[in-house]
Amino acid sequence: MWERTAESYAELEEIRLRAGKPVLIKLHDGEYFLTSEGGLDRSIRRAYIAGKDDLDAILQQVCHASVYAYEDEIRQGFLTVQGGHRIGIAGQAVLAENGRLRTLKHISAMNIRISHEIKGAADKVLASLYQNGYLCNTLIVSPPGCGKTTLLRDLIRQISNGNSYGNGMTVGVVDERCEIAGSYMGEAQNDLGIRTDVLDACPKVHGMMMLIRSMTPQVVAIDEVGSMEDVQALQRVSACGCRLLATIHGFGMEEVRKRAYMQELLAEGLFEKYIVMDKKGGCPRVAAVYEKENVACCGF
Repeated sequence: MWERTAESYAELEEIRLRAGKPVLIKLHDGEYFLTSEGGLDRSIRRAYIAGKDDLDAILQQVCHASVYAYEDEIRQGFLTVQGGHRIGIAGQAVLAENGRLRTLKHISAMNIRISHEIKGAADKVLASLYQNGYLCNTLIVSPPGCGKTTLLRDLIRQISNGNSYGNGMTVGVVDERCEIAGSYMGEAQNDLGIRTDVLDACPKVHGMMMLIRSMTPQVVAIDEVGSMEDVQALQRVSACGCRLLATIHGFGMEEVRKRAYMQELLAEGLFEKYIVMDKKGGCPRVAAVYEKENVACCGF
C-alpha cells in the first residue's frame, strides 16, 4: 500500500496518521489521501482509514520491537530514524510522581516528517552573508514548511567546509529537535561539513554554552528561536566572540518585530543579516536578504 508513496520520495514532505481517520500524504504540490490500493487521491471518498494497529505496527518497526528502549525519545514526543526522518507522536501522557512526563502510551497520531538534504540550497544567499571574508550573524525568518531548516543545514555545511567567500570555520550545532543533523544513534545522517560538531537532543539554552566550553566553535547554529531564554543565550554566545546562525518562525520581519522577546535583540542589532523565506506558487523560496537596518540588500 505504501509503495507509491515511497516512489514519490522526492516530492514527499509529510505522512500523517491518526487512528480512525484518513491517512494524509503531503507532497510539494499539496495534500493527498492515501487509498487502500496505494494510490494518492485528492478526494476523501476512497481514502484509507488508519487503525490503531497501523500506528502500533509502525512504532514497533521504528523501535526495532523494543519500545521500552526508546522511552527517552518517546518522552520528547518524537523519534528520529535512520536517514534523519522525524516521527512525531501523540497519545496518552504517563506522568511520573514528580508530575513530569515519563512517557506516552496508546499512540493515537503520528506525523512522519521526511528529511530532504539539498546540497546547494544556500548557493543564492551565501555571498550576501559575508563582508570582506567575515561571516555576518544571520537570522532566517520563515513560515512553517518553507525550508528554513534545509537552508540552515546547507549554510552550516558550506561555512564549515569553506567557500568562495570565506575560509572554513568550526561550527557548533545545538540540534535540540534532531532535525538539522538528523542524528541516528549519535551519528549525523546529514552532511554538515568537515569542521562541524553536533550536540544532539539538548535544550538550546544549555547546549550553546556547553559547546563553547567544550568545542570552542567559531560559529554557533541553532534552529527555532522561540523564547526570551533563547535570546539571552544568543547574547551570551555573541559576547564570547562567536558568529551566530539561527532560524525563527515568522511571516516576514514585521511579525518578528512584534514579539516581545525579539525586540531587544533587534534593537541592539545582534543579527546583521536576515534571510526572509516564503512560498511563491506553492513553492518555498528565499524572498529577500535584509541588512540589520531592515533594508533589502538582495531580492530573488
